[in-house]
Amino acid sequence: MEILVVDCQYDFIDGSLACGHSEEAVRSIIEFINSNPDAKVYYSADNHSLKHCSYIQNGGTWPVHCNAGTHGAEIHKSLTSDIKNPEQRPNEKNIYYKGENDSVEEYSAFNAKNKSGRELNQVLGHEVIVTGIASEFCVRESVIALLNSGRKVEVPGKMLGWVDENNHRKNLQELEKMGVKIS
Repeated sequence: MEILVVDCQYDFIDGSLACGHSEEAVRSIIEFINSNPDAKVYYSADNHSLKHCSYIQNGGTWPVHCNAGTHGAEIHKSLTSDIKNPEQRPNEKNIYYKGENDSVEEYSAFNAKNKSGRELNQVLGHEVIVTGIASEFCVRESVIALLNSGRKVEVPGKMLGWVDENNHRKNLQELEKMGVKIS
């Protein structure tokens, strides 16, 4: 079993782009990982500079968020403190960064890279459970990229945070029509 935890970072939980249901999603993700101690777990993380094209001040849609080196860019500490198996906790090998190119809006984690330069799509297997924040943006685009690569994807609804709950529900319906297992 492989689990992708998308963007469970403070700016998406209680910061500049705080999402609904995000604290609950993090708790559910931790419970799920702890109940599957042999699963491989991967994390994605937005990692922007202040010049990133997604920021309103640079002509984008979003407020400043997940600025590299800030608290807002950090993965929620409970994913480190409350996950029992140390190998499943966020670490240098299993955190994959995206949004580092200032001129590219990168919602999907598919091409995100870890500190050694390895892309997430190179390490994920054929079946992936995708969790995290935000359902209608980074989770959705990561799921679609995985589907397009021929992988089977499951999305547990209670392990998601969202920008807008109605759009989140619509997103799950659309993903299910694309062949994603919604659980």
